[in-house]
Amino acid sequence: MNLNQTDYHLSYSCPGRSASTSLYVLSYVSTAAVVLLTVCGNLLIIISVCHFTQLHTPTNMLILSLAVSDCLLGVYVIPTALIWMIESCWIFTASYRICFTFMSFFLTGMSIFNIALIAVDRYFALSKPFLYSKTVSPSKMCIAVLSVWVLLFFYSIALHYFNGGFVSYDGPEDYFLVLDQVWSLIDLFLTFVFPLSVIIIFYTQVFFIAKKHATVIRELNSHTRTQTSKNMADKSERKAAKVLGILVSVFVACLLPYFVYSVLGNNEKDSLQKVLVLVYINSSINPVIYALFYPWFRRAVKLIFTLQIFNTDSALMNVL
Repeated sequence: MNLNQTDYHLSYSCPGRSASTSLYVLSYVSTAAVVLLTVCGNLLIIISVCHFTQLHTPTNMLILSLAVSDCLLGVYVIPTALIWMIESCWIFTASYRICFTFMSFFLTGMSIFNIALIAVDRYFALSKPFLYSKTVSPSKMCIAVLSVWVLLFFYSIALHYFNGGFVSYDGPEDYFLVLDQVWSLIDLFLTFVFPLSVIIIFYTQVFFIAKKHATVIRELNSHTRTQTSKNMADKSERKAAKVLGILVSVFVACLLPYFVYSVLGNNEKDSLQKVLVLVYINSSINPVIYALFYPWFRRAVKLIFTLQIFNTDSALMNVL
């Protein structure tokens, strides 16, 4: 006899609830901490960029888009995914499964593309600064970002439609979208291989440009023979290499396991949960990686926490 979603949960208890009380409570406390870090960290970025006029730049529009996608993941996707893993079963309705899977694919993909767009933006801003400042404006960047959001939204609809993702299953085991082999390869290329290639190629170019600038600084100051100038140039190179290494390493570490499982067709529930959580955790790390590298973010956060943003004309405060 087929059981509907409600009957199933009345008849069976989730394995996660049989764990010790202390471990069970600790798991939910950890979940709350991850969700708060993701939501609050990205909200600070959103408030900072939206409030302070000085931060209305093309690059910051991309950072804002990244923060919005990561914040929505923290609100709608990460809590559900972590509860799913703790309980070891799907405790929500079949209708919510459809919403969860769609938001998961859509927002995760948007977060990945935002990171790739930031890499492209940084390259052109450093390689062609005069052309960049003349042709790229915050409004144009907003239009470009909104276009990517719309395109990815329709791609996610197609992904779910052709893989039965909009069908409300009665069985409790069918709550997550499983892609067929063709769509797995398409999704692998569009949301992993392509953006990863863009990130590696353009951030590598950014590193070489930074290295070139450091070399020019050495040459300009060579006549002074001061150790300070040499140390500044070396520090610039090391910082560029460090940022590049962190960006690419975190991206690959968080996303590669899921796409390997997807392509290999390994749909074992426990393994799938773990690799999906890694993908979502990337959204918790993004505010630390991107925002904390910018001094303006630390100044903006200080103004937010001290409630100075409620002062008259606080939007015009200097945060750069």
